[in-house]
Amino acid sequence: MQPVSDIHVSSNLPLPPPLTLLERLPRTEKNAEFIYQSRREIREIIFGNDPRLLVIAGPCSIHDTRAGREYAERFVTLADQVKDRMLLVMRVYFEKPRTTVGWKGLIMDPRLDGSNRIEEGLHLAREFLLEMINLGVPTATELLDPITPQYIADLICWSAIGARTTESQTHRQMASGLSMPLGFKNGTLGNLEPAINAIKAATHPQTFLGVGMDGRASAVTTTGNPDCHIILRGGDSGPNYDVQSVATTRELLVKSGLKPAIMIDASHGNCRKDEKLMPAVFQEILRQRTAGDTSIIGAMLESNLVGGSQKFPQPLDQLVFGQSITDACMDWETMEKLIHGGG
Repeated sequence: MQPVSDIHVSSNLPLPPPLTLLERLPRTEKNAEFIYQSRREIREIIFGNDPRLLVIAGPCSIHDTRAGREYAERFVTLADQVKDRMLLVMRVYFEKPRTTVGWKGLIMDPRLDGSNRIEEGLHLAREFLLEMINLGVPTATELLDPITPQYIADLICWSAIGARTTESQTHRQMASGLSMPLGFKNGTLGNLEPAINAIKAATHPQTFLGVGMDGRASAVTTTGNPDCHIILRGGDSGPNYDVQSVATTRELLVKSGLKPAIMIDASHGNCRKDEKLMPAVFQEILRQRTAGDTSIIGAMLESNLVGGSQKFPQPLDQLVFGQSITDACMDWETMEKLIHGGG
């Protein structure tokens, strides 16, 4: 008999059920209270009940948890210094979407060597998130694989659906059941309609195939996530953080019956992938806010201990400590100055 199944599958290793990892690395009542409060504050900003600016900032991706901890220790101090006018939430990104191939993040390849030890990666990610929460750092991530949230979503304060997956029905359905506020990025071309349609879908009840806490396939029915907003991140057509682009976005949201809550990503297409242009984008976001545009509720920044990025793969002992191996980031000193100047 000719084989017709798993022709191109070389291995299929079972993972522990999500509940097993949650029992190994449980959140405490104090953790839960911090996460609940952080989500509530983010929600209040999105819906205009808190005048502060929501700033999602941090490394493009976490590849070295030791460097991530050092960054977080600086971050929590900075957040406290500006808490009267900004709510700082740290990027803790473990999954990296790829246009073709490349390192797919700490969860998929925690040893950075192509061994793809996903069980180890999930454990490391959850352990790191607990460290952040214990430090008093609100957490933000992009959720890419629809199974991942069952293992870590209870420790996430805000999440994003990226430009490549905003059009995905799977991710819109997943978002409808998530418990935290969430932003949808505009499409890779710079088009707004996919993100607006995604918000509409995610705020409505959905039923879809998922994985239960016991690891078994299940039919998941959601009530819809009311705490969604749009993220402008530029695209192939160019940046979209200017006054006219923001006004067009605001009008489309209102026309669609959605809250005109707009976050602007100062990195990616809006800085043309040049981290040296990121500060100017952020300053323009602040200028528009100061001029009275209350539809701008937040901004995103990519920063790390060391600016720029480094070639990867390369021998791990040759990697620069605290420098990105994915997108180029601002250095810490530049971001700190930007945040303090953002009055």
